[in-house]
Amino acid sequence: MNRSTRTFAWLGIYPGLFLLLAATPRPAAQDESSRFHVNVVLVQLNVAVTDSKGNYISGLRPEDFAIKEDNISEKIATFEEGSESAPKVKVGSSSVADNSGPADAKAPEPDHPAPEPTLAGVKIPGLSGANVFILFDTSNYMYRSFVFAQDAITDFVRSMPDASKIAFYSYSRDLSRVTPLTADRYRTVSGVRNTVAGDQAALYNSLLLTVKDAAPLRGRKAIVVFSNGPDNASSIPPEDVAELAQSTGTIVYIVSTRQAESEPISSAAFERMSKATGGKAYFARNWREEKDAFSSIRDDLGHLYTLSYYPQPNSNRGWRTIKVQLVGKNLEKYRLRTRDGYSLLKQAAVTTESDSTADSLPDSK
Repeated sequence: MNRSTRTFAWLGIYPGLFLLLAATPRPAAQDESSRFHVNVVLVQLNVAVTDSKGNYISGLRPEDFAIKEDNISEKIATFEEGSESAPKVKVGSSSVADNSGPADAKAPEPDHPAPEPTLAGVKIPGLSGANVFILFDTSNYMYRSFVFAQDAITDFVRSMPDASKIAFYSYSRDLSRVTPLTADRYRTVSGVRNTVAGDQAALYNSLLLTVKDAAPLRGRKAIVVFSNGPDNASSIPPEDVAELAQSTGTIVYIVSTRQAESEPISSAAFERMSKATGGKAYFARNWREEKDAFSSIRDDLGHLYTLSYYPQPNSNRGWRTIKVQLVGKNLEKYRLRTRDGYSLLKQAAVTTESDSTADSLPDSK
């Protein structure tokens, strides 16, 4: 049993939403044993597109993206831009979500991002259907800057679009699910304000459990971690957290203080985990930079393109590499950020919906 398998056994789950076990009845003459199909279902990608200066590019269309999984071209099934004003499009169908509005309201050209709604001069990007988990470090690392961190998280919660739901968790040695997913901002803020500093920090254990909570959810989902120091109490390595987050399509953002950055092992792990999932890691020197980091995360979430596809037949039962590119005139110059793959259980029989056969698994009884 390898490390990843032990971790998933510890969690009691499979390492991906993409595995769907469904009992498949067979005529007795063909096969008297129980058989199962393991279908790879919809794979969702959240893609950030920026120019060389880091400005977000809006107004792209499904045909502007090309997806390959293990170098196999994939067909986009659904497409959504992060802006509230952008239509949701089901590719290959005439059905398009409500796109009503003034006759002259046309999609902007990619080189000219659409104007965003503002409130007192502050950008409020759209975040339709997002589920955001905030994971707050309440270990003994937090004694000095506890109140400032609470303020930064509270401002982040209040600034999120109404369409999003937010859960607030805290961790020290153990994970505390303070507030479940809710659109009630008052309830979430109350959870933030009522937290108290505690024991040692088991970040990776707690983050893995948070990824498990996010895994069954559909649509855009992200975990925003605030950490004030290195992990000193986990039994799970950060690589297993990154693999599970990748395989469930969960974006991980990490906001940390300079105390963690001064510890090379922790800072490198934070960078790897966030990058692997399509997120970012931030290292703030003071409370102002903490607030700036949360603002950047909110902005990033609001500008993501969400694409999905049904994988083509693929015999690879392990790690599947995903590559997303922009195609078309003047689009190659832009930069893309998304996860680079996902993992299937090696011991599972894998077939796609278009396959005519399925490998047998042991009787489920």
